[in-house]
Amino acid sequence: MTWQQAAVAAGLVALVVLLVRGRQAPAAVFAGVAFAFILLDLISLGDALKQVTNTGLVTVVVLLLLSVVLDKSRLLETLADSLVQGSYRWGLLKLYAATALYSAFLNNTAVVASLIGPLRNNRHHSASRLLLPMCYAASLGGVLTLVGTSTNLLVNSFLVGRGMPGLHLFDLLRVGLAVVLGCGALMLLLYPHLLADRPAQRDTQSDYFVEAEVLSGSALAGRTVEANGLRNLGHLFLTEIVRGDRLIAPVEPHEVLQSGDLLVFAGDVTRLDLLTRFEGLQPHGRHADLPLDNLVEVVVAANSMLARRTVREADFRSHFDAAVVAVRRGSERLGGSLGNTRIAVGDTLVLVTGPDFEKRNNLARNFVIVSQRALQKFTDPRKAWLSMAGFVAVIGLSAFGVVDFLKGLLVLLALFTATGLTRWQELRRNMPYEIIVIIGAALIISEVMIDTGTAKLLAGALLGSAAAWGPHAALALILLITWILTELMSNNAAAALAFPVAIGVAEQLGLAPMPFVMAVLYGASCSFVTPYGYQTNLMVMSPGRYTLGDYVRAGTPLALVYMGICLVAVPLVFPF
Repeated sequence: MTWQQAAVAAGLVALVVLLVRGRQAPAAVFAGVAFAFILLDLISLGDALKQVTNTGLVTVVVLLLLSVVLDKSRLLETLADSLVQGSYRWGLLKLYAATALYSAFLNNTAVVASLIGPLRNNRHHSASRLLLPMCYAASLGGVLTLVGTSTNLLVNSFLVGRGMPGLHLFDLLRVGLAVVLGCGALMLLLYPHLLADRPAQRDTQSDYFVEAEVLSGSALAGRTVEANGLRNLGHLFLTEIVRGDRLIAPVEPHEVLQSGDLLVFAGDVTRLDLLTRFEGLQPHGRHADLPLDNLVEVVVAANSMLARRTVREADFRSHFDAAVVAVRRGSERLGGSLGNTRIAVGDTLVLVTGPDFEKRNNLARNFVIVSQRALQKFTDPRKAWLSMAGFVAVIGLSAFGVVDFLKGLLVLLALFTATGLTRWQELRRNMPYEIIVIIGAALIISEVMIDTGTAKLLAGALLGSAAAWGPHAALALILLITWILTELMSNNAAAALAFPVAIGVAEQLGLAPMPFVMAVLYGASCSFVTPYGYQTNLMVMSPGRYTLGDYVRAGTPLALVYMGICLVAVPLVFPF
């Protein structure tokens, strides 16, 4: 072993230990090791910079920025309640298929986030029997296409960086489809028995108090709350109705709405789009003719002139070019009309703001500006359909070789910005800096591992007697190692560490590298056994009231079937 290989091995040990301990941010760990390799002249600065400008990395960044716009479509969320209707198995099948298909093209984290609320509040089945299968379906759908998950694009970046042919959009489809079908069949067979029926818990301590008025002539008037579909909005919960001087709480499903009713909701203020879809229902603040997509969260300052005034008396429009759409007072339960709510020092308000808001010289005296908030979904459904149509067009044109995929994405991003579907400020806030650092550093580390021969050395040590059993045993070993790394750290980190080892194994055996590379790609998405391997697993843990045992019980058979299908299908589609 040369000193270069020893230095690389020491760096890799430090990398794995720090990632598994989880006390430092993964981006900092990867960047630190990559920087150390540059300082040791294990890679030249010029070659390192070339890795950072990898077209695969640029594709990841552009796609994640586009997902900021695409995730605002509420198509899947709108369908959520109808998807889970019927028997549990039938509902599970529909939910699984829709989630996997959606996740094949859109960010699976956003898909899971969109569905948690509607599934938690659905009327048909316990959330504990739906959220975990939905989460797993989102992960499985990610292996259907190249853009299904950032890990796929990361592995593609490694291929391009090595001068190998990159993957095309649907190169993963044949193996991915086998995985999705096999794992889906397992869920339908086992999950009715494995997943316990637990009552949902509702935590409203951090909810905002949001109000909407039933306008004169609204189709909602004269119909019950349940008939209008106001009981199952997912992210907003109807807590009371203000009817003149009368307060109706709690709100029963059979309560008939009247024109002029003020409906009071508790929940996520960034989901005001759920109210705008009801014709004749006007959220508070909309009457001020201000756009709902420009939200600012503020805290009322100690010396504010607003203290002890009601929202109506404060006249936000003339003083601040803003209107109040929501208010929160710690864990205190607010009630009554929003306009009659008396403002207190320390209240958190969400304002819709006009173009003159930031120019007013009285902001600092009255508010502490906490953050800008963006609506999670489009309030105008035409924008959702336009954004989805543009993305589907780019996917179709690139699939048939009419346009280059990256160029098509760049043009689409420019169009989204020019047409106002997104703003530069929004893109800047959502720039995936951590992903950029991790992938750029991982490309440098991978290059160093391969060029110094460390990857080949590690491959030889790992193979051992497995080489005598043939290429399938070696493939199984790569799958197993990547799976273990994924459960211990994260899927992107696992792929970054396993890729050079896969290349080394292929060189040791004198075989084509692609089956081993694909084993890394698929193995890095096999995170089902713990809630910590992938962020979507963790997202559903609290809403579904899951324990670690639930993940082990439901995820272990799924992982084994997943690995078995990959072991058979990968060599058939990507021969040795």
